[in-house]
Amino acid sequence: MTTTQHQQDRGDTVRRLHRVVQARPSRDGDGVLIQRIAGADLNADFDPFLLLDEIRSVEGADYVGGFPPHPHRGFETVTYMLHGTMRHTDHLGNTGLLTDGGLQWMTAGRGVIHSEMPQQTDGLLHGFQLWLNLPAADKMIPARYADYPATALPQVEVPGGSVKLLLGQWQDLRSPVATGATAPLYLDLALQPGAALDVPLAPAQQAALYVYDGASDELASRQLGFYTGGSLLRVRAGPAGLRALLLAGTPLREPVYQHGPFVMNSPREIEQAIADYRAGRLTD
Repeated sequence: MTTTQHQQDRGDTVRRLHRVVQARPSRDGDGVLIQRIAGADLNADFDPFLLLDEIRSVEGADYVGGFPPHPHRGFETVTYMLHGTMRHTDHLGNTGLLTDGGLQWMTAGRGVIHSEMPQQTDGLLHGFQLWLNLPAADKMIPARYADYPATALPQVEVPGGSVKLLLGQWQDLRSPVATGATAPLYLDLALQPGAALDVPLAPAQQAALYVYDGASDELASRQLGFYTGGSLLRVRAGPAGLRALLLAGTPLREPVYQHGPFVMNSPREIEQAIADYRAGRLTD
């Protein structure tokens, strides 16, 4: 009996695609060329996630300026590097070098000031940054930081491809990254032409799929799809195969107020974050 047949026998239902968003070119940091995949305009569908960006270029001029020191408050960042090197430094004295296949987890909490600078001037730089919202009760927790090399992140072969586990749990594998109440699942999928994969999801979770190479039977490259209803997200690769990020998490259903690098639950809290930063109190 195949996995799909077994799941159907259990009464699992396949989620349906209900919204498609095209990534759009943008600039961030010191002129870095990025693809803005999801931002504040998608909060309702993307909750508990806030933002997803892709950086991908072989031209050093597109990324060499990097992201000089800048503040954050109220959420967490997950940076995943497919190719290239990026150095992190922050006000706590943390330093880390992201390399091929590695992941960085940072909890901004009450406040962090950090920089993310490419450690190369030419060649392919390809990675993603995901912002994960914090519950209101955790917005002001102390900042934390951790690096995970590629060798620390589980990868499993599946029929017609492979799954790399970045956050959460997949089958009997668990990511080394400690996560909180939103129970995020973050997978990097590689599927051969025509191959299909069923990913079980809790009914309460929201789910999205971003195709960054190839295509699925529903999404073209650089499209983000949101899926609703059902206990399985079925991914089927197109004729050229597929590389994609699958994201799922338990929505917070809390008010979201964002002003640049600050994400809080009310305008007053945003005003306080700005005042704290200007007064040098953000990280106190």
